[in-house]
Amino acid sequence: MSDPELSYSRITHLPERPIQRLQRPLVAFTHIESASGIVLLLCTVIALIAANSSLAEAYAAFWNQELRLAAGDFELAYPLWYWVNDGLMPIFFFVIGLEIKRELVIGELSDPKKVVLPVAAALGGVAIPVGVYLALQGGQEGARGWAVPMATDIAFVVGCLSILGKRLPYGLTVLMLSLAIVDDLAAVLVIAMFYTASIKTTWLVAGAIGVLIVAIMNRLGIRDVWTYVLVGAFVWLCTLKSGIHPTVAGVVLGLMCPAMPWLGGPKFLGFLRHADETLRKEETSVAAAELMVANLAFASREAVSPLTRIERALHPWTAFAIMPVFALANAGVPVEIDDIGHPVGLAVAAGLFFGKSVGIFGASWLTVKLGWATRPAGVTWPMLAGAAFLGGIGFTMALFIASLGLSGELLVAAKIGVLLGSFFSAVVGMLILTAVTKKA
Repeated sequence: MSDPELSYSRITHLPERPIQRLQRPLVAFTHIESASGIVLLLCTVIALIAANSSLAEAYAAFWNQELRLAAGDFELAYPLWYWVNDGLMPIFFFVIGLEIKRELVIGELSDPKKVVLPVAAALGGVAIPVGVYLALQGGQEGARGWAVPMATDIAFVVGCLSILGKRLPYGLTVLMLSLAIVDDLAAVLVIAMFYTASIKTTWLVAGAIGVLIVAIMNRLGIRDVWTYVLVGAFVWLCTLKSGIHPTVAGVVLGLMCPAMPWLGGPKFLGFLRHADETLRKEETSVAAAELMVANLAFASREAVSPLTRIERALHPWTAFAIMPVFALANAGVPVEIDDIGHPVGLAVAAGLFFGKSVGIFGASWLTVKLGWATRPAGVTWPMLAGAAFLGGIGFTMALFIASLGLSGELLVAAKIGVLLGSFFSAVVGMLILTAVTKKA
């Protein structure tokens, strides 16, 4: 097996492939924290311009065209925007499930001492906007949209925070990220409990069996990703047909993803040593060497948890493809002067702008004053106030919930309210944080 003239030189990095040089600018852009927010904002502007120009009719026709998938007598036929909301968005929610699992197992939410403040702030940022909305729309036709102003869009929030960079303490970004995770979990629960149509038991049971199969596969140590993709697609289909929104299935599957590696650090290093010794032996056959290399490739992959690998793989797609496409499909609202003053739009805007800021800041202040938690290092109350206003940017999730709960004129008004509330929340939040950091 070994060659006396073969020298084993230490290689500190793998040779660069030509494609990597071509990819480098794109990879660098996707690693800029504010990049996804920039792309999302650009797609929102494009959708608004298209919906309020001579292209409006063609733009609406494009998203309303029917896309069919058929096999024999079975078919799925929905408008293109429906495929985006019910087909692509479950992948986005799957990544949310991964993020929630990561934070609960190894992240900020795994430490009881650190979890109190973001949870309290998130709950305040959910309850008060809902209260504001119901105070304005309770008992009226638009009451079903009560959950629209409860969600924070973390892509835009991180984008705004990254503009100020190192002028802000890292603890403030961590707090807002943790808050958004709890916020997303609350939104998922609301969708599952309050925005579900009539349930078809047969499909629901079939979906539950699919989830059980995933759990069994985890226990058996099956690591092939495409096997999970196949079962996950089955769970998505069953959930879609059951009447429960398929985004719930996405979160459930994300929460089931293993957060720990199959081979931890010491085990992996031990196997590397064994592989090195085996491949150096003269008596090692070619077949044995090939088997060892195959096992080494498997061990290298499983030294990183499935959660981390899948999240890294999907995050660029959700941030730079799924969310922008969602914005193009849902933010194209024809804006009329009369629509801006619609009661539903005003209720949504008030919930985001006033409800979110008061809820996040008020719950944080009360929690700290009661001695249940402490502010992150370097985070002042004015900084927290500015961040609380940024929490009123509710774009992606707010538009999504609006599409579930409202329709027609009410949906248009709610979307306008989301855009207005998010815009003013971003402006006021950034003004406060800029003034505070300049003073500091």
